[in-house]
Amino acid sequence: MTAVTAQDIAGLVTIRAEHPERVAEMAAARTQPAGLVGSTGRLLLVAADHPARGALRAGDDPLAMGDRAELLSRMVRALDRPGVDGVLGTADVVEDLLLLGALDGKVVIGSMNRGGLAGTTFEIDDRFTGYDARSIASAGYQGGKMLFRIDPDDPATPATMQACAQAVAELAEHRMMAMVEPFISGRDESGRMRNDLSTESVIRSATVAAGLAPTSAYTWLKLPVVEDMEAVLAASTLPVVLLGGEVSSDQDAQFATWSKALASPAVRGMVVGRSLLFPPGGNVEDAVDATVEMMTA
Repeated sequence: MTAVTAQDIAGLVTIRAEHPERVAEMAAARTQPAGLVGSTGRLLLVAADHPARGALRAGDDPLAMGDRAELLSRMVRALDRPGVDGVLGTADVVEDLLLLGALDGKVVIGSMNRGGLAGTTFEIDDRFTGYDARSIASAGYQGGKMLFRIDPDDPATPATMQACAQAVAELAEHRMMAMVEPFISGRDESGRMRNDLSTESVIRSATVAAGLAPTSAYTWLKLPVVEDMEAVLAASTLPVVLLGGEVSSDQDAQFATWSKALASPAVRGMVVGRSLLFPPGGNVEDAVDATVEMMTA
């Protein structure tokens, strides 16, 4: 499948309305991936858990990810490219892709905490409103991802920290990957939540995330690419996947930054969403192929 049509969307709605049991049946029947890496030797995931936090912007379009047919079409096209290993998403997106037959042999990472809705007064309170370890294991998926933002000025932070630690422990009990995405965060003058991408703050967040739970055996870190990435990657022995981040108007510069970070043996892959699904110029296939080529260089 290289595109999602209006007929496909109508079919998804019909299945959901009349035969919802098909979701579990197709999850049980899908071909499992051979491991967490594919032909490139590294893990490349397409991320689409942004909508569940109300974060729909890509580039200059504030509602780019708000059209589900368009989002699914771009995801299916990305997943069809050689070197793309799987998807990171919430249940609604993952199940749409499952019903479309796009997840056979793919790594699936379920997004777990989407409660910190973008732009709200409670944004730092990242409650676990998505997948949990039991549901991920039951569906035969490969792991769970959690956002772990640390706001030194917000007393809601410890509750999120405790919930993330519990999720890491429960995923480890099932021998599934726990992908932790940490940030030091805070509100700017306008009250908007911002992540501190200074090298020092990224190192601090990574070391705190690495120490969550009674075991780190199954923990991977999902980290942004910052100026002194060598220092960041020296902060832990945990496997790291790079965060693709916002869509950049200068894609060549963005790719050069990624390529430099990928030179480290600590980096075991990338998780990229909007930068691949809504690249400058709109060509999903070219953006994906360039990323795959970079990962194998």
